[in-house]
Amino acid sequence: MHTVTSHKRHTLAKTLTHDFILNRYKYLMILPVLIYLGLFAYKPMYGVIIAFKNFKPGLGIWGSEWVGLKNFRTFFNDIYFTRIIRNTFSISLYSIIFGFPAPILLALLLNEIRNIQFKRTVQTITYMPYFISLVVTCSLIRIYSASNGVFSQITTFFGGQSRNFLMSTKYFYPIYVLSDIWQYIGWNSIIYLAALAAIDLEQYEAARIDGAGRFRQIFSVTIPNLMPTVIILFILRMGGILNVGFEKILLLYNESTYEVADVISTTVYRRGIINASFDFATAAGLFNSVVNVFFLLTANTLSKFFAGSGLF
Repeated sequence: MHTVTSHKRHTLAKTLTHDFILNRYKYLMILPVLIYLGLFAYKPMYGVIIAFKNFKPGLGIWGSEWVGLKNFRTFFNDIYFTRIIRNTFSISLYSIIFGFPAPILLALLLNEIRNIQFKRTVQTITYMPYFISLVVTCSLIRIYSASNGVFSQITTFFGGQSRNFLMSTKYFYPIYVLSDIWQYIGWNSIIYLAALAAIDLEQYEAARIDGAGRFRQIFSVTIPNLMPTVIILFILRMGGILNVGFEKILLLYNESTYEVADVISTTVYRRGIINASFDFATAAGLFNSVVNVFFLLTANTLSKFFAGSGLF
C-alpha cells in the first residue's frame, strides 16, 4: 500500500514538473497576480480575529483580550440593526431588479443595429459615464437634485413643487438606482456584447430558413446563447448582495435620509473608522461576508437545479 501511494506521489510530482517546464512562461505571467492575491487578499485575512477580541491597537491583535461573540451580539442588538439590514437589502434588491437587466437589454438592442456608425456612437455615449469620477458624479447629482436644480425645474414646469430631492427619503432609492444605471449600463454591456458576438451565425441562418423573423430570432437564438453568461454574472451579483455602493451612499446621504440610506458599510465606517471601534467594524464586515457567501452558494445551487449550469 505504501509503495502504491509513493508511486502515485512520484507520478504526480513528475507530471507537475513536466507541466511547469512546458508552460513556464504562462506560470511566469500569472505570478504577479498570485503575489498580489497573497499579499492583499489572503495575508490580511488573519485580521478577522479582531471580530472576536476587544481590540486595542497598542496591544496588537494577539495581545488584545478575547471576547468571543460579544462584538456580534453588540452588532445584532444595535437599535439600528433592523434599519441597516432593511436598507442594505432594499438598495441591493432594487439595483438587481432594475440595474441588472439594463445592460442586457442595451446589448440586445445594440446587437440588432445594422448601422455600424450609429452603433459605435451609442456605445461611446453609454460608455462615457463610467469614466467620470464617482465624486464628480455625486456632485452633479447633488446639484441637479437641489431645490433650484434641474429636477426641481422640470417638476415645477409640469405643475409640481420645487424641493431638494436628496433631502427626501421618498426619492433616495430612485436617484441612487437610476444614477447607477446611467453610470454603468454601457460598461456592463461589454461582456454581453462579447457573448453575442461569439454566437454562430449559422444558427441565425437556420432560423431564417425556418421562417423566423428578427424578433423571433432574439428569443430562439440570441437569448438562449446569452443565458450562460447571464447566469454566471447573476450568481456573482448575488454573491455581493450586501456590498452596495458604500462610497456613493456616503457622498449622497445625509441625516434626513439615514432612515432609508444607512447601510452596513456606512455604519461600519462611522463606528469603525470615525469612532475607532475596529472590533465592532470587523464583526459587522465578517457578518456581511458570510451572508454574501450564503447567497452565492444558494444562487449557484438553484441555478444548477433549474438551469442545469452554475458558476462551479
